Amino acid sequence: MRKAILLYNPLAGRRRSRRLADVERVLAILRAGGVEVSAAPTRAGAQTTEQALQAIDTGCDSVIACGGDGTVHDVLQGLVGTNVSLGIIPLGTANSLAHDLRLPLSPARAAEAALTAKARRIAVGRVVYRDFSGNPAARHFVVTAGIGVDAQLFYALNPLAKRQLGIAAYYAYATHLWLMHRMEWFTAEIRSEEGQPPRRYDVTQLLAVRIADFGGALRTLAPGASLDRDDLRLVLFQTCSRTAYLRYVLRGLFRASWNIRGIELQHECRVLCRPKEVKEDQGSKSKIYVEADGELLGTLPAEISVVPDALTVLGG
Repeated sequence: MRKAILLYNPLAGRRRSRRLADVERVLAILRAGGVEVSAAPTRAGAQTTEQALQAIDTGCDSVIACGGDGTVHDVLQGLVGTNVSLGIIPLGTANSLAHDLRLPLSPARAAEAALTAKARRIAVGRVVYRDFSGNPAARHFVVTAGIGVDAQLFYALNPLAKRQLGIAAYYAYATHLWLMHRMEWFTAEIRSEEGQPPRRYDVTQLLAVRIADFGGALRTLAPGASLDRDDLRLVLFQTCSRTAYLRYVLRGLFRASWNIRGIELQHECRVLCRPKEVKEDQGSKSKIYVEADGELLGTLPAEISVVPDALTVLGG
């Protein structure tokens, strides 16, 4: 790192009263380490991506996302396909990518680690979906993309509750969905090799995971996932059994290696998901939502794929 910008989310996590003090401390550490660094608060969504692109235009070799996984998600959209490094100062709710990269969760210690961190080139995921206006859209992701119940969680989660209660809000809403949500079936189509017929699965939830360690209670959400691989670890929930869902969560909580009927894991590079056709006598179906890195994106149909050699990250 020679020249960097620190893009910090003033609303992320639960340290908002100390946010400016954290930022100033991080800047002081980086400058003492010889880095020419400036800072700016992030703006919403695509505007944060634009901030990252502007930093590249001014000669920054690193963009440091100071916030949670959502902040990282918005910043990386501007870095994919470039040689500019992504640094992370974890100040969010879950900080899943920071956990996987083994980064310190203290802002000061994370800044010190960034000064000596090795640059690591990784693949990222890409999801093409329909936005809420019905138009095709695409986003890259580095943690996970999900379709079904988990995306419904982000649709239902009140942003104010998330800011006030942090990770407890996720658990509360997840429990409510597990008890009450009507699971909708959709089709996942996988074609592993050209010329081979696709394999089709009816599922109520699909996860496309890139990281091994989410931290917190779940930790290993998809055994076998790794940033060192150039593929996706797919978790296919071919069941609407609430007991199966609960057992899968408990498997992660207790780091068990149970095989759970109706839930299958595969390494793949591409999956296409579509709503199931609705017969006339079935009436209309609920929308099935798509999320990436904890950010609600839109609805089906969606195609999830992997982009090799796409992003440079500091750490891990």
